[in-house]
Amino acid sequence: MLKEIKKVLLLGSGALKIGEAGEFDYSGSQALKAMREEGISTVLINPNIATVQTSEGSADQIYFLPVTPFFVEKVIAKERPDGILLSFGGQTALNCGVELYKSGIFEKYGVQVLGTPVQAIIDTEDRELFVRKLDEIDVRTIKSHAVDNIADARKAASELGYPVIIRAAYALGGLGSGFCDNETELDALAEKAFAFSPQVLVEKSLRGWKEVEYEVVRDCHDNCITVCNMENFDPLGIHTGESIVVAPSQTLTNSEYHKLRELAIRIIRHIGIVGECNVQYALDPESEDYRVIEVNARLSRSSALASKATGYPLAFIAAKLGLGYGLFDLKNSVTRSTSAFFEPALDYVVCKIPRWDLGKFHGVDRELGSSMKSVGEVMAIGRTFEEAIQKGLRMIGQGMHGFTENKELVIPDIDKALREPTDKRIFVISKAFRAGYDVERIHELTKIDKWFLYKLEGIMQTSKDLKAAGAGILSCAEHGGCQEGLDGLLRRAKVQGFSDFQIARAACLGDDMEEAALKVRAFRKSLGIVPVVKQIDTLGAEYPAMTNYLYLTYKGCADDIEYENDGRSVVVLGSGAYRIGSSVEFDWCGVQALNTVRSNGWRSVMINYNPETVSTDYDICDRLYFDELTFERVMDILEKETPHGVIVSTGGQIPNNLAMRLDEQGMNILGTSARSIDNAEDRDKFSAMLDRIGVDQPQWRALTSMEDIGAFVEEVGFPVLVRPSYVLSGAAMNVCSNHEELERFLKLAADVSKKHPVVVSQFIEHAKEVEMDAVARNGEILVYAISEHIEFAGVHSGDATIQFPPQKLYVGTMRRIKRISRQIAKELEISGPFNIQFLARDNDIKVIECNLRASRSFPFVSKVLKYNFIELATKVMLGLDVQKPDTSLFDLDYVGIKASQFSFNRLQKADPVLGVDMASTGEVGCIGEDSPCAVLKAMLSVGYRIPRKNILLSTGNAKQKAEMLGAAKMLVEKGYKLFATGGTSRFLTEQGVENTLVYWPGETGEPQALEMLHRKEIDMVVNIPKNLTAGELGNGYRIRRAAIDLNIPLLTNARLAGAFIGAFCTMGPDDIAIRSWSEY
Repeated sequence: MLKEIKKVLLLGSGALKIGEAGEFDYSGSQALKAMREEGISTVLINPNIATVQTSEGSADQIYFLPVTPFFVEKVIAKERPDGILLSFGGQTALNCGVELYKSGIFEKYGVQVLGTPVQAIIDTEDRELFVRKLDEIDVRTIKSHAVDNIADARKAASELGYPVIIRAAYALGGLGSGFCDNETELDALAEKAFAFSPQVLVEKSLRGWKEVEYEVVRDCHDNCITVCNMENFDPLGIHTGESIVVAPSQTLTNSEYHKLRELAIRIIRHIGIVGECNVQYALDPESEDYRVIEVNARLSRSSALASKATGYPLAFIAAKLGLGYGLFDLKNSVTRSTSAFFEPALDYVVCKIPRWDLGKFHGVDRELGSSMKSVGEVMAIGRTFEEAIQKGLRMIGQGMHGFTENKELVIPDIDKALREPTDKRIFVISKAFRAGYDVERIHELTKIDKWFLYKLEGIMQTSKDLKAAGAGILSCAEHGGCQEGLDGLLRRAKVQGFSDFQIARAACLGDDMEEAALKVRAFRKSLGIVPVVKQIDTLGAEYPAMTNYLYLTYKGCADDIEYENDGRSVVVLGSGAYRIGSSVEFDWCGVQALNTVRSNGWRSVMINYNPETVSTDYDICDRLYFDELTFERVMDILEKETPHGVIVSTGGQIPNNLAMRLDEQGMNILGTSARSIDNAEDRDKFSAMLDRIGVDQPQWRALTSMEDIGAFVEEVGFPVLVRPSYVLSGAAMNVCSNHEELERFLKLAADVSKKHPVVVSQFIEHAKEVEMDAVARNGEILVYAISEHIEFAGVHSGDATIQFPPQKLYVGTMRRIKRISRQIAKELEISGPFNIQFLARDNDIKVIECNLRASRSFPFVSKVLKYNFIELATKVMLGLDVQKPDTSLFDLDYVGIKASQFSFNRLQKADPVLGVDMASTGEVGCIGEDSPCAVLKAMLSVGYRIPRKNILLSTGNAKQKAEMLGAAKMLVEKGYKLFATGGTSRFLTEQGVENTLVYWPGETGEPQALEMLHRKEIDMVVNIPKNLTAGELGNGYRIRRAAIDLNIPLLTNARLAGAFIGAFCTMGPDDIAIRSWSEY
């Protein structure tokens, strides 16, 4: 062990984005835990304020600063650490570390890189070096040519022969990569790839081969083990992050498995990795021919998955190995009985399924390829592949009930849908089986291994058998008794992962599905068909399993654990798959709740199935159920656990939606009652309550016909906000500014009728949005935090830039907000966390909505105030005595800014504008002495750069032009050169602001705006759409999309642009004080 290491710096991964999400919160938290166990003091740089690793007690010093070489060097100069960890913060931390190494900063300050040496990282990241390195030991790699301009790319492609794949070196999650079948496709893709990286690789495509992955661990004494191997359900050609992954691999022969395992160990030894890495292979299903695709010399998404799938804490072990330990020195902290070089052996199957949210974006390309688009993932555990995949398909939370019994998809051309994968491909396979395709035909079109397809066909067969036995099941379920063969059929369905709901639907047991599912439940319980609880056992029966890591299955005969039934358990429901609108913030809330439950002497129990999270870590709670958050499964668990109560308010919307049904079954919901939750969630009830207590709200009505909608709009005037209750296209809400738009949007919503009313509300323009996060006890508010949005209403609160404490609110407004919140809390008898959103214009205040659960901004306000809201809320829900904090708590002499991270560069063709539907994938929170300082830190943290010289402006309607005038003047004073399109240029010239006119695409004249972007002559684009319509997709869209594709910073909101420009014109990065969280 390295004795001289006393202080270590860890680089985090910043905001959650596509390709780099919560798994790095998990791996970073593990590394910090490992350092703390060794008594080493830790410094963390991570601007993501919502994560668990940036909480009190994880690192000794936390800096909410951008993870860029400039800021990291300043922290190193200030903190003087002995060592640095680079492999726990994803590609962001790795790239930053490589740059610091090359510029000699580590050497200058005497910082030692722990774990894998930087040269080995460069060997795996730079393709040419990588191929050369593997050639030394005769390992086959995909033949590729590294090129640095488009002409060479064309030459390379013609030598290799099409189809080829293009990828940018040093990029994350396949950013800037794709397949090309001919030269025109090559030109378009290569230009995009060069925008992200100086080096681009052209390689032969092996579409249709199997993709297999091994997680390997090596210590500095050259001991190696493989922890887990996984295979992709989808063949090569789809990025691993987009594919369904099965572990351990199911279709490899014994010789293939051992051949690849031996190769993986040979590769990692030759490159000299210390710690953890993963090796990805392409394997030819016809012969044993293979190619190594890549080696990641850091913890990746799949290492988080492997840790959770095998109960082997990879990140924790990797951090210890970086300190110079050997594998033989370390214990596996999960199994507690084996040492760290015992390879896990699994007696279960794990299935990882990605979650996409492509419906949130206008015009996005839905086809899956070599660039990642998914925003989260789930992991399902079962005793059979069928059970695991059906569980997983329910977990992604996209309205599906499993592989069968879903709403019928409308697909004009099944062959095409099977050949060209989209986010719905697995359901297309289900449809193809029903349309009479056989396994051979589907295999031919998809190249998915036949073993998987036969298993899926088996699920289909059971569904048909259930249909045939429908009448029998119905009569038995209603009159008792059991016909012959039904018992066996139900058991088979359950072993294959069918839910009660699916069985009820397959057997056609009536129209009210919830009631029918309860009938199936009662019937199967009377037959003794109930799930058993199994521990994750990876020890191959060589040692007894002792884990608290559990899952439920129907393939087994007894529970692995004995229940105490003492009523001392408190169950916390987790937040499920990360998605747009619900991500790491709720994981933080869940972990804080578990900690509080545990430290107050109760047994803490978690139900969650997201492998990226800290809440599913082995030592966060007393019992962890890695299982579904469906009503059926939660009831199965609660019936076994017989807890004191259930906490539904810290996991976002999923647990909140279960409150009423759990309450009906007599479960004790801790905190605010289920009836109150329903009164706040149901728009009619909530609205009537606001009228009753005399609180103002925007006018709204639930309408059932086009005529009524027209009449209501006449009364309140445009613009209006429209929310259909049942939507086909996934467009959840829209602001409509005129009749034509309204009609177009309602046609999308398809079905306006008595059964599916549309809620139309008046949309108030130029109003401030203000939020109140608070905790109450029996209707009395104990703590609160009021924060304001920088953008005006009309940008979803999850996308808005939020400042806390508010800087520009009248004292009178604050007072009225507190008064209204008190009334609402009292009326709904709130006990626990809640959040209310307000609109304020002049001094007029209206309530938009109220959530009786923790909101996304709870970690942000808790950390800025340095007062843990969730801890207090959990104590209230447990009925413990709590003190109301001192009011001086709310006087802060600093400001926090929460800014959003967007991942439009991943979503080909999507329009990067903000509206009432949320589009951001993550966030950062930074603290500064004043607003400009905090804004600058936050904007740099989400990837904006301070422009060098040229700025392109096109600023919407007259009001927006006037709003941007001050910012434009500042830019000119600061020496920037402004380029502006038609109307904007005229307006600026009239106001005496110097600028150059540029032309839109389609206008004749020079210079052309698009061409300037392509020639890299513009450093920042401010493009503000005239109105909130999706219709302005012409020129504005082309400029916005080009800025994203060419990696040029883009601002589309006047208020935010003003704040950012104001910040970088009044101060530079050098003026930012480098202060840790504890110094404010």
